Amino acid sequence: MSFNTSSRQLPNTDETPPRDEPTPGTDADTSTGTGTGTGTDQDAAASGEGQAAAGAAPDVTMTEGAASIGSGAPEETPPEAAPGDGTAPDASEDGPAADATGTEAPGGTGVDATDAEDAEAVGATDSASPSPEDDAPAPARGDEGGTGEEPPVDEPPGRGRGSGWRDRRPVAARVLAWTTNLAAAALVLFALLMPSESDKFRPAEFMRLPVEAIFGAALLIVLPRRPRIAVSAAAGLVLGVLTVLNVLDIEFNEYLGRGFNVVLDWSLFGDAQAYLEDTFGHGGALGIAALAVALVIAVLALMTLSVVRLGNLVAGHTRTATRTTLVLAMAWVTCATLGVQYTGVPVASEHVALVVQERAARVRKTLRDEAEFAKISKKDAFANTPPNEMLTDLRGKDMIVTFIESYGRSAVEDPAIAPDVDATLTAENTKLTRAGFAAKSGWLTSATYGGSSWLGHSTFLSGLWINNQQRYRTVTAGNHLSLISAFKKTGDYDTVGVMPGIQKGWPEQNFYGIDKLYDAFHLGYKGPKFSWSTMPDQYALAAFERLVHSRKHDKPLMSTIILTSSHQPWAPIPKTVPEDQVGDGSVYEAIEKAGKKPADIITSSQKSKVEYGKAISYSVTSLIDYLVKYGNKNTVLIFLGDHQPIARVSGDHASRDVPVSIVAKDPKVLDRIADWGWTDGIQPDHDAPVWKMSSFRDRFLTAYGSTPRP
Repeated sequence: MSFNTSSRQLPNTDETPPRDEPTPGTDADTSTGTGTGTGTDQDAAASGEGQAAAGAAPDVTMTEGAASIGSGAPEETPPEAAPGDGTAPDASEDGPAADATGTEAPGGTGVDATDAEDAEAVGATDSASPSPEDDAPAPARGDEGGTGEEPPVDEPPGRGRGSGWRDRRPVAARVLAWTTNLAAAALVLFALLMPSESDKFRPAEFMRLPVEAIFGAALLIVLPRRPRIAVSAAAGLVLGVLTVLNVLDIEFNEYLGRGFNVVLDWSLFGDAQAYLEDTFGHGGALGIAALAVALVIAVLALMTLSVVRLGNLVAGHTRTATRTTLVLAMAWVTCATLGVQYTGVPVASEHVALVVQERAARVRKTLRDEAEFAKISKKDAFANTPPNEMLTDLRGKDMIVTFIESYGRSAVEDPAIAPDVDATLTAENTKLTRAGFAAKSGWLTSATYGGSSWLGHSTFLSGLWINNQQRYRTVTAGNHLSLISAFKKTGDYDTVGVMPGIQKGWPEQNFYGIDKLYDAFHLGYKGPKFSWSTMPDQYALAAFERLVHSRKHDKPLMSTIILTSSHQPWAPIPKTVPEDQVGDGSVYEAIEKAGKKPADIITSSQKSKVEYGKAISYSVTSLIDYLVKYGNKNTVLIFLGDHQPIARVSGDHASRDVPVSIVAKDPKVLDRIADWGWTDGIQPDHDAPVWKMSSFRDRFLTAYGSTPRP
């Protein structure tokens, strides 16, 4: 009978039965028999266990006369088979986990069918009547003295009991592994299907088959390990970058009505940080910035790790992954060919490929536009017009051009905003009429939306379409004629700028032709900021009167004033105070403290709409009150909005139109634009003419006596 001595081991359990120390005087290396009838086999089993743990137990064929299981005859252990001498006659050469046929048994015991029955019989006898030999400590691995203790038979050598939680809780480990796999797959699919506009987030967008995932899986299946990991990591990083850019697209569409420009828009983060500081304070702005950076890093890391994990998963289940990929590929081709849709959304998706193409096209367009605009900005229909042929019909008039922050079409047409604003415009128009003023109004389509006010200002004043930062830098670095510098060119005007929103150096002053600039630090204001706005509009206009308009001048004024109280987040909003109480602005302390906080309204569209309407009413009222009190027969006021408010207020895909009005006492001033078709009063009709904002300069210069000289 041929058998492996490992069949005499105890059954595979999580714990090794306790071993008593050998009785003094008893030779642990010699079998003495204890009446159990298994002395020889017990000793051989002990020796087999010790040698099997060392991985050097040769297989031995025994005769019936040499060993008879259950014979009850004690037998002396041959010297060459004594434990600890480096040999084990009954051990298998294939190691501790091989049986007589070379097949590994569960648990690494190497028990064949016949020996298993014998082992059970022996185990039953041993449990009933243990022998001293069984209690003797087995020699440790590599310990020739036989004084060490072997590891438990059901655990690999070198690993103690409870050494890994996965071994102790295999079910939990499997659940965690598959949960992680599913989370990684969900994250990758979300990134592949994520829209770049907030209004497109709907279940149908995420019920599609992304072709990029199918091609990616096919590639990872066939790649060797190292290239697979490298490709997975690179793909995950790229997908993470695209996810971050998609988030930026969503935010830019929300605030500026356009996607993020990877070439030009990085400079806007500085302005965004300043806005956050003005709105939430220095600490709040730092916290938001730190959170944004942490989220970007987390997205990049998680996306990379997710793709690498999925790559290893498909490589570890090649057959299943191959079949699944083929099925999905056939499904994608079928859906694409038949044009299958789910609630109007194509099931076969190639979203990422289209987004990458669109971004690449946007970059090419931006670079091409830069060169083209540089040529356009050098052309000017009035560049060579002599001073005596410029603005001849406005000589002697005091000109005031005023921009009202975020004053857009939504203010006078949105049902949630218009009632209060319309009531204000009606009341203010009545004030003007009683004071002897008249007005005409129309619409201009702004070059910007939701923010970047300087783009609207420069478009209106330069007569060029300035819809991005590169165009702005190009035009302000040149000598293109602005509306302000056109008045300055006549030699009959002093040019002044009142711009409370400017809080740092402003080299554009030279381009616009402004002789004297009053920024946030030169208007004498000692009161509180109202969120982003450095001072209330009422104060800015009062300071203009005190510092500029009321003083004696040798020439008429061409003044440009930017009112900021209607800048988002529209909390807190100033209130009009009696003029004799304005002073240095300290009176506004109590008003600012009693006002709403940005956090109270910034997340609510409805609340933002209400407060936005109040802010526009305040700004218009402040301006008309000033004009009625300090204007005269030679005063001509042009006031307009620079852009529409953000989408949370104006609505998704709202127009970029803003109201524009010209107000004067002299009827000849308005007679010059009678053919424009504008509406009487300061509120334009819905169907009043709509022009591009960049066309105003040339129309205005022509209407008031300027002769084009390219």
